[in-house]
Amino acid sequence: MAAKILVFIVFLEVFVFSNLVVAASYSNGGGSWKLLKKSIGISSMHMQLLQNDRIITFDRTDAGPSNLTLPKGRQCPIISGKKDCYVHAVELDMVHNLNVRPLTVLSDTWCSSGAMLPDGKLVQSGGYGHGEKVVRTLEPCRTCDWKEDYNVLISPRWYASNQLLPEGNIIVVGGRLQFSYEFIPKSPRPEDHKVHDLPFLKETRYSSQIPNNLYPFTHLSPDGNLFIFANNRGILLNYVKNEVVRTYPVMPGNVARNYPSTGSSVLLPLDLSEKSTPEAEVFICGGTTPDSYNKARAGIFLEASRTCGRLRITAADPNWEMEEMPIRRVMGDMIMLPTGDVLIINGAANGTAGWRYARVPVHNPVIYRPAESFKADRFEVLKAATSPRLYHSTAHLLSDGRVLVAGSNPNHNYNFTVPFPTELSVEAFSPPYLTSGMPRPAINAIKPGKNLAYKQRISVEFQLNLNVGQLGKVYLTMVAPSFTTHSFSMNQRVLILAVNGVRRMSGGGEYAVEGDAPGSAAYAPPGYYQLFVVHEGVPSVAKWVHIK
Repeated sequence: MAAKILVFIVFLEVFVFSNLVVAASYSNGGGSWKLLKKSIGISSMHMQLLQNDRIITFDRTDAGPSNLTLPKGRQCPIISGKKDCYVHAVELDMVHNLNVRPLTVLSDTWCSSGAMLPDGKLVQSGGYGHGEKVVRTLEPCRTCDWKEDYNVLISPRWYASNQLLPEGNIIVVGGRLQFSYEFIPKSPRPEDHKVHDLPFLKETRYSSQIPNNLYPFTHLSPDGNLFIFANNRGILLNYVKNEVVRTYPVMPGNVARNYPSTGSSVLLPLDLSEKSTPEAEVFICGGTTPDSYNKARAGIFLEASRTCGRLRITAADPNWEMEEMPIRRVMGDMIMLPTGDVLIINGAANGTAGWRYARVPVHNPVIYRPAESFKADRFEVLKAATSPRLYHSTAHLLSDGRVLVAGSNPNHNYNFTVPFPTELSVEAFSPPYLTSGMPRPAINAIKPGKNLAYKQRISVEFQLNLNVGQLGKVYLTMVAPSFTTHSFSMNQRVLILAVNGVRRMSGGGEYAVEGDAPGSAAYAPPGYYQLFVVHEGVPSVAKWVHIK
């Protein structure tokens, strides 16, 4: 008995020490953290920012009681045959005192997907059980709530990915045991009422039980085709003709990148300063070995990968350019910043996605600067968080340039007495550009207005109070708000606009930058975007614009 106790104590000491090592090594990095709210009542498994600067976030509905009940007078709905008076979705007002407004969702949203339509309506699809074929919509208004349409999807979509298309509709790709795609919202078009086979999703499975290709990474290429990455390789799909037009090399290394070996992926900024079609480059980081899930089930938590890969999907002869993060990571969120840099945040250094299958939380975010010529200059470790953000955590760029971080629940239900408890708090991380002390530009006006047309010439007037020196490099970026869950920010997109010149308007620090709106819907699908002015790597607070 004494020997067993000794073994347990040694294991506990190793466990605690390993949880401290990753954070302790980088305790003095750049950036800053702020706790916004100790509890919003639910754990944020899914997250979307709307154009009214309100965050919509929700959990699953079959996790049992949350920590927030419906307001007095609100009728308790029947969910899964039982009266449920608990809240599973909320709206978080980022402008007015962080007010939390309970929302009502009836079908099970567990591991679902979403996107914003061009009119700003949030469309959310799939889930588990009775939610697997549901399409839910939420309009951006102060009193709006979820509307749920059952049996809209032709196939059940659990762990699928969504992408807004140039035509303004949404493609839904994959899902557990679904090797196909379909389109929503449904229209009279014949192609909306059938399932389109995609054998690539079956070919990339590690096994029937451990797919390693769920939540496939989807990125719209500037040629109008869809890049899809699953497990360890990608294709370029002509979704209209259901043709694979390109097959890309396998990503080097024995690492699976998709759920449950969860890495993350972004499309690096599209530079529209040239008049030709922009080059498109995908950047994928993290993940773990293909058998990590099985090992974790047996109590063995393998080290995550620290490798990343860049692939120029529009190149004539594309090949992976491999790099290494300073910290190994699984279940990390990759968030595009308005500067064009990438923030890698949340996750673990050991294990995999799944219930209690991860160890060693990674507290330190990392920033990646893709424009740096030398690989050694691209990564920077930033200031550590205090709260572990593991399975079912989320992150999202806000209009003020901060990154909202929430969620983490590696437990079947809400559990606050385990080593990695359910996390209800919401924090904001300020990247180094907000803590550098450099002056920020402030947008005063957008001319001719906030409703843009493709190829339109625009003038963005801004204020910048420089203490010393001359005006530095100024550029414009447009950022598409993403739907974030399971370490993948769907529809995330940063566009660096063509700039035709910057002029001084007065001696009081007023300037105007002249630029061009994106040239086509393949570069920027119709809808709402955050427009930023960036001066010497410091972004303004965004103004929302709409393009069609």
